[in-house]
Parts: sequence; structure tokens; C-alpha cells
Amino acid sequence: MEKNKIVVIGGGAAGFFSAIQIAELHPDWTISILEKSSKILSKVKVSGGGRCNVTHACPDIEILLKKYPRGARFLKKAFYQFATKNTIAWFAKNGVTLHTEKDGRMFPTTNNSETIIECLLNKVKEYKIQVLLNHEVVDIVKQNTSFTITLANNTILNADAICMATGGMLKANRFDWLTRLGHSIVEPVPSLFTFNTSDKSITNLMGVAVDNASIQWAGNKHIEQGPLLITHWGISGPAAIKLSAWCAREMAAVNYDGNIIINWIPTYTEQSLRMEWINLRLELGKREIGGKNPFNLPNRLWHYFLQTAEISTSLKWADLKSTQQQILIQHLVRTTLPIKGKTTFKEEFVTCGGVELSEIEPSTMESKFIPGLHFAGEMMDVDGITGGFNFQHAWTSGWIAAQHMGQLH
Repeated sequence: MEKNKIVVIGGGAAGFFSAIQIAELHPDWTISILEKSSKILSKVKVSGGGRCNVTHACPDIEILLKKYPRGARFLKKAFYQFATKNTIAWFAKNGVTLHTEKDGRMFPTTNNSETIIECLLNKVKEYKIQVLLNHEVVDIVKQNTSFTITLANNTILNADAICMATGGMLKANRFDWLTRLGHSIVEPVPSLFTFNTSDKSITNLMGVAVDNASIQWAGNKHIEQGPLLITHWGISGPAAIKLSAWCAREMAAVNYDGNIIINWIPTYTEQSLRMEWINLRLELGKREIGGKNPFNLPNRLWHYFLQTAEISTSLKWADLKSTQQQILIQHLVRTTLPIKGKTTFKEEFVTCGGVELSEIEPSTMESKFIPGLHFAGEMMDVDGITGGFNFQHAWTSGWIAAQHMGQLH
């Protein structure tokens, strides 16, 4: 019997992409997308400040895999089937060209997320895929070879195969119907956020940005390097947000209460800066220390460090006492800030956690327990750092699930 009734649960990037790929392969099948809310593609709309960070210019799969704090091993098989270059080619074939920014993020050349939304909606229309809003799934039962889906309003739908693409989970208990099918869920916690500090002296510098600093969560080996921004609540910027992804579980475990360590000039260690200091004193001896600093740090930040080390801005470099010099060096390469809580990073809200990866076959995205049940996107325990990596996983897993949907077992 030809399987022909497919239901995709979730009207986000992974769900839409998967449904479109299934329709490309099987134009005669009946395909429906169920979305529990009244909005579709809402993350696509707001991502990248409304420009939609579609993917990341990273053709090397081994490098690409390093951008996923969770799920890298699982994704390896997947990315060798469909990765960045395939995404770029698919959108180009469907009339959307992408351009690359200097940090590697890729956006539609229109710089407008509506371009991506229109492209997906046009494909859905072309293939006559049904999009059903306000259709919340509350139960799924597998009977022989087909599925019975119960909605919140007690409507019953049937399907030969299902693709689950419900996006990031906020609470595991909203997915009881999934655990009833025998799957387990890794407790979701937030990923991609900024740090709140209780140190008000540094937040007075809000708006100060450093192009290249390194940041670490005390007690964790992972160090991120890149732009940092001081905000009125704490520390933000790409390096901080990437660190939050790598340390998401450790930070959640202590309720976001701990310390971050910042090296504002990561080309130096404490030792190498001490050595360099001898040269600095010789070169700049007669100059006032409060003038232009030799590290290209923003002036406000430099003056803050001088103030914390109780150094007068009019002091000459040559007259700096060794105790003050030591405190200043410490601040530059090892500022320790107390962290109390976090702030969600704009629209980039991502969760780590989701369906346990050992229960999903990575080359087909199919449940190892339930033939005909596939997964796509962030509802699996996979998450990437900021920069287009979460969308790339959505496109990849959606594409792979589609290749294997509805195959007879």
C-alpha cells in the first residue's frame, strides 16, 4: 500500500522545510502541517533582527560540528548528507540568494526575513500542503501501521507517518504524549542568554564594547573569545552569548549564580603582560597613564581600571608603583565579575534539551522505537551557538526526515 497521509507537527522552520521536501519527493501525498498557535514561522520572522540568519558560511563539516554544544556527534552523519552548501543551493533554486557578512552569518540579500517566509509559503501553496493553525496535539497513538492524533479540541486525525518539529521545549511536561510513546526527554534549560552582574560599578560603563575579549564561567574550562558589550544589566555580545550555550547546563544547575572571568586583552596572559610592562614603562615613561592606553581599549574602560586600582590618571607611567601595577594587570587579564541571573537574548531564544538523541536514528531522523515517527529541528537535544547554526540544523534534519518519511518497514 502506498503511504500517503503525512502529518508534520510544528509550523516553524524545520516543520515547513520538512513538509516541502516531502512534497517535492511525493507530489501525490496528502501533507498537513499542524501548528498549535495562530502564528507560523515566528522565529524565522524575528531572527537576526528581522533579517533571518538563514545559515553560516561554513563549508567544512568538521568545523561546522564544533558550533554545536550538544548534538555534534549525532549531526555528523546528517551534515554529510545535507549541510550549508545544500541550504544555499536550495534557496537559490527557489529564487532566494544569500549574502555573507564578515562574521560568516548568511542572510537573504534583501536583508528581510519576509523573503524567506514568502519562499516557504509559496512552496507550500505550490504543493497544496495544508497548514492548520490552532491545532494543538495532546496525544498520539500508534496502531499497526498508522497513527491516531488527538487535538486539544478532541478532533481526531489519522496519519501514515509523522514528522515532529515542535521547536525548542520550554517545559518537558508539555510533551507527556511523547513520553507515553516511549521516548525520554532531556530536561530543557535555556541556552543563548546574557549575564546579569550585581557589580554596579561595571554596569555604569553600559554601551562600552571591546572587539576582542575572552570570557569564561569560573570552574568551567570552556573559553569563548570575541566581541563583548557592557550593558546596564551586565555582560552581552557574541562571546558572552556563545559562552552561555556551552555552559547552559552548568549555569542552570547553580541557578545562574557564580562568576565570569574576563580577559580584556586575550593576546596576553598575566605572565606575558608583566614582561611587556617593562617595555611599556620604558616607551611611555614620561606620559600620563590616563592618556591613550597601549591596548586600544575604550577610554572609559581604561579609566575604570585605573580607578579600581586607585591610580591617578595624571600619574606618569614611570612612577607607577609595583603594587598598583599588579592590580591593574590583574584587572586587564582577569576581571572576575559576580553573576546573578540571566537575561534572554532578544529573539534568539533557544533551549538545550529535548528528545534524547540515543533514541533517534541520525541517518534517517526516525524514532528507534516507533517506525514512521520522525523528528526535525530543535525539539531534539541538539543546539547550536548563535550565528545561523540552529537554522542549519532545522533545514538539515527536516530534509533528512523527508527523505525517509513514509517508507515501508
